[in-house]
Amino acid sequence: MALRRVFLIDVDNTLLDNDRLQADLVRHLEEEYGSHARERYWTIFTERWNRIGYADYLGALQLYREEELHDPRLLRMSSWMVDYPFATLLHPRALDVVRILRKKGAVVILSDGDAVFQPRKIERSGLWEAAEGHVLVYIHKEQMVSDIEERYPADHYVLVDDKIRILTAFKAVWQDRVTTILPRQGHYAEDRALMASCPPPDLSVGHIADILDLDFDTLCLPSSEKRSRP
Repeated sequence: MALRRVFLIDVDNTLLDNDRLQADLVRHLEEEYGSHARERYWTIFTERWNRIGYADYLGALQLYREEELHDPRLLRMSSWMVDYPFATLLHPRALDVVRILRKKGAVVILSDGDAVFQPRKIERSGLWEAAEGHVLVYIHKEQMVSDIEERYPADHYVLVDDKIRILTAFKAVWQDRVTTILPRQGHYAEDRALMASCPPPDLSVGHIADILDLDFDTLCLPSSEKRSRP
């Protein structure tokens, strides 16, 4: 009987260049609202991220607006965020990765984030359609392993994520039932101290498109069968 295989693929800095989104946001704040607005918004954003554990762009904007109630220009800032051309952030062949992996197993977009901006990003980039609607957005996905397994039961999982701590957390639970893959994209993958703080992933690739060169029929075999092969 064929193994049921599920690919769980992260969004930010895995399929999308989220570092570029943040750079564009900082530049837009500076150009349209000035350096004070840029610095204050980013301070609120960072503090909120550290507190809740995910990037909450719209939540930080609302908190900043409460400090600047008499600046009507801020009412247009949310439009810039939700109308951003997210498809331009796709890493090369990102949509191909999702579509081609669907021929090898189920593909699920697995992300952290809020309930408005993050789904909007996934939908407007084309990833929602590419994954045929199989999208999960949690607050802390590493705490939702049981829920993921209930929704998408599998004999073997393949988790693709740019954050080594996420790969480590899932590996601790699923062990040999998951193959962890780290695309070396974005600032997390370049953080040597962070990378050294966790065990290495099963595999790492330079870019998300490199996943298409991997032999998943071998990678997803049970460990005993892998060891028996030459």
